[in-house]
Amino acid sequence: MARTSRVAAAAATLLLALSACSGAAEDTVATPEPEAAPLLEEHGLDGMSGREIVDHLDRLGGAERPADLMASVRPAELIVSDGTEELAVALPEDEFYLSVAPYVDSSHECFFHSLTTCQGELAEADIEVTFTTADGEVLLEETTTTFANGFAGFWLPRDVEGVLEVTHDGRSGQVLVATGEEDPTCLTTLQLS
Repeated sequence: MARTSRVAAAAATLLLALSACSGAAEDTVATPEPEAAPLLEEHGLDGMSGREIVDHLDRLGGAERPADLMASVRPAELIVSDGTEELAVALPEDEFYLSVAPYVDSSHECFFHSLTTCQGELAEADIEVTFTTADGEVLLEETTTTFANGFAGFWLPRDVEGVLEVTHDGRSGQVLVATGEEDPTCLTTLQLS
């Protein structure tokens, strides 16, 4: 029985690794949150909400990122795994986390944002960001700095569609964005020109 559990955990971890920063949306089997408190505790995340864990991990620099932890942002939950244990931590019901890595020269395919492995081109870059819904309502308009991983994260309302525009160093780009349950949490297709 223990060997079967280890094999299942390893398979789920492999699936998590392949789906984070990839082009395909895949389902994973997640362990209920209460059983996984030791995993969160081991990585200093115990007592944090799903939103707090996302915000904390996405801001870590390269050397600070835990090498033995995978954390993949899905539309409704955060999947966390250390290779032997996996758990799902709920995210806010009314918010959608979109992690954006604008780029000039190079990017990578991504569907579910990996908080511990994804790396964008423009690390610690000042950007201006606007998100306007399909009906013209401006939901986000701010100047921010991308994290050390080259991404900037935004908590948007769920189930909206609109245009995300980013400007950096005289270059700008825009892309259509949706925040539904089947939509990507990782945006790496916004090229600045």
